[in-house]
Amino acid sequence: MTDVLVIGGGVVGLSIAYELARSDADVQLIDRGDLGREASWAGAGILPPVNAATALHPYDQLRALSFALHAQWAARLQDETGIDNGYRRCGALYVARTAGEAAALRGMYLTFREEQVAIEQVAPGVVSELEPALTTERFRAAYDVPEECQLRNPRYLRALIAACQRYGVALSPQVAAEDFVVRGDRLEGVRTSGGMLQAKRYCLASGAWTEQLLRRLEIPSGIFPIRGQMLLYRCPQQVFTRVLNEGNRYLVAREDGYVLAGSTEEEVGFDTRTTAVGLAELRAFAEALVPSLASATLEKSWAGLRPATFDGLPYLGRIPTLCNAFVAAGHFRSGLYLSPGTAVLMSQLLRDEPPTIDLAPFRIGRG
Repeated sequence: MTDVLVIGGGVVGLSIAYELARSDADVQLIDRGDLGREASWAGAGILPPVNAATALHPYDQLRALSFALHAQWAARLQDETGIDNGYRRCGALYVARTAGEAAALRGMYLTFREEQVAIEQVAPGVVSELEPALTTERFRAAYDVPEECQLRNPRYLRALIAACQRYGVALSPQVAAEDFVVRGDRLEGVRTSGGMLQAKRYCLASGAWTEQLLRRLEIPSGIFPIRGQMLLYRCPQQVFTRVLNEGNRYLVAREDGYVLAGSTEEEVGFDTRTTAVGLAELRAFAEALVPSLASATLEKSWAGLRPATFDGLPYLGRIPTLCNAFVAAGHFRSGLYLSPGTAVLMSQLLRDEPPTIDLAPFRIGRG
């Protein structure tokens, strides 16, 4: 019998399977669609810095652990698979063009200073000297965060899939979990579109779809989908180097000339269609911030469903009514960012080791 069945083949599920398999666990992973093709694929791979020495809340500790692990995993995955996932320390500019955004950035600046994360205020008149592609419009506020990093989601997912295969994970795309067999306090099996599957332990990591699975187990959760639309521009060469952040939106430039613009936040259920209005708003944002994008090739657009929760924290831990079933979902816009730290903690739980971070704030069934 398989040691662990992971239900969900996004970046969180793949990371958990990878971490478990590296610890010699026998792992199977299933996904209702293609591996890594939902929210995990749709993001921009932004990795904001965190100082582990000043991280007090468990969520900040999870962020700090994940931020540190990304550098380690990038190097290790390249050694194991030959795939460069695009991990780079590129820095970031946080800018504001309205009074409200400037006030929010001031709060972020004070928080970063308190947490001893490197951040410098930039005089609005000299922002374009740091990134000449930026609009010459005068910003109300701007801050430079030199330690922010990025990676390329599709390459990272390809590396994770290849690494899982290398360590013997049985990967089963196009296999949907449909129902559960429960006896007492144990999950005995999962009825899937490909037949019954059994394991010693189970981990639900299906992103926004996890709520539907938990409902079948009569477990309430606060997970719900938030649609995020994105654009991809293609330029002849790299347009800027830093991640550009304004409010909840961002521009990320790749070294080969591609630029990602994102993203919307829309509560529309499980609708993954793009809309003319959403894409027009993104274009207006992107081309106002970096005017040269107006003449760039608009390569493609897409949307992903981010798994949000009522309080902004993911669900990590054991399902209260079952001794051998666990959940790792609800990371909202930070699934890729938090995936390595989540994988380490869930691997510890699934192997009966005490987690290195207190998971009480992330418990399933919290009110």
